[in-house]
Parts: sequence; structure tokens; C-alpha cells
Amino acid sequence: MSKAKRAIGIFDSGIGGISVLKEMHRLFPHEDLIYFGDSKFAPYGEKLRSEIMARCTEICEFLISKGVKAIVIACNTATSAAVDMLRERYPNLPIIGMEPALKPAIQQSRSHYVAVMATPFTLSEKKFSDLMKKHQENNTIIKIPCPQLVQIAEHNELDDIAKIHDQLHQYFDEVDQDKLDAVVLGCTHFIFFKKHIQGILKDSVRIIDGNEGTCRHLMDILRERNEINDAETKGSVMIYNSSKEDDILELSYELFQKEL
Repeated sequence: MSKAKRAIGIFDSGIGGISVLKEMHRLFPHEDLIYFGDSKFAPYGEKLRSEIMARCTEICEFLISKGVKAIVIACNTATSAAVDMLRERYPNLPIIGMEPALKPAIQQSRSHYVAVMATPFTLSEKKFSDLMKKHQENNTIIKIPCPQLVQIAEHNELDDIAKIHDQLHQYFDEVDQDKLDAVVLGCTHFIFFKKHIQGILKDSVRIIDGNEGTCRHLMDILRERNEINDAETKGSVMIYNSSKEDDILELSYELFQKEL
């Protein structure tokens, strides 16, 4: 099989990266996609760097065994912990990471008052600290660690609106609502809460994620390598998960079909 016909691998600490899978399939429907969710070991945001690196390596080995032509780390936490190591380990394989979309949020902000929702690990890492330093001048950037939202998604409680709103109010009630005009979703799980977040904030607040930018960046790289799948048929989508619970795969496919 030519490299162009090979699948793209995507992985996340759990089901959050399904949002990236959806975006990739929407933008590039002819590409075959293989997704791996690591729900058995979620959440990554509360684990040691060494543990995250070990999990990422094992998942990449699985995806490589499937013959993928590129890998997307659909997880800000895993990117912070492991992307440099993975690129060094697999130098001939394009590996695309994610980081909170702070730059576009700052560019779109009128008040220069921006909140970043992410896991505690992502917000504490040097990678995010360096990103903040680039944009702190003349801007106020509020860090909001949100580990509970990951748990709500992984435990299939996305229909528990009261629980979600209660949690979101705990995060945002201390934020200056009069100044806030942009929120960055720094975890792929959080996209499933986008409508709820918008619902408790002013209509003028922009909710920004990095999914589309990440997908387009990967395709630019594959185009340079002449590895775009030019098939006219729709690509296949396969989903795997480390959890042995039957309902996690069912939930994954439901979220893939869900309107966000």
C-alpha cells in the first residue's frame, strides 16, 4: 500500500479526542482514520510525566502496527508531556501535537482578558508557561484547571446538565464576567461542554479550540510529503479503546455522530 493510502492515527487520554476525529473526518473525508482512546488510564492530567510518556509510547506502537502514515496527539496534556520524546523516537513519522489556542484567542479579544480551561498538568507545564509569556504583555490570562470535566465526560455523564452547570459555575463565578471576552478550551474533552460553557457566559464571549488548526496543520505536512489520500470514496473510521467496558466504544461512536 502506498503511504498516501495509509490511515492517520489519532489518540487521546480518553474520549475527548473524538472531537478531533470528527473535525478531521469533516475536513478531510477521504482519509482513513484510526482512533485510540486510553480511557482505562484516564485522566492524564493528574498523572506523572513518566506515566504519560509510557502510555503515549505504547499507544504509538499500536498505531504504527496498524500502518499509520502520521499520528495526531489529540490531547494537550499528552502533547506537553511526550511530543518531543515521541518525535525523537519516531523521526520519520509526522507527529502533530496540540496546545491551547491562546494566540488566536488573544488576537480576537477586545478586552485582552482571556481564560484558559485545561488540565492541571497542562497549566503547570513549562510548555504552557512559555506560551503565556509570549502573550502576557498587555493581556490578562486566567488559568482555570478543570479536572472534573474530564471525569464527567469519561463517566458518560454528559447528559447531567445540573452537574455540568454546577461545575462550570465553580470555575467561572470568580472570573470577572464584565471583562472576559474569550475562553480557550485547552483540553479536547471540553469541546463536548461548549454549549454549556456558552450558556453560562455572555453571548459576546468567544469559545475557541485548536481542533481545526491542528487538522489543517497535519494536512499541510502530508501535502508536502505527497501523502494526501486522493481517493474519491469516503474514508473509514475505526475506534479502539484501552478500557474493556463495552459501553465506552458505544459512547465513542455516539460522540462521533453527535452534533457539537
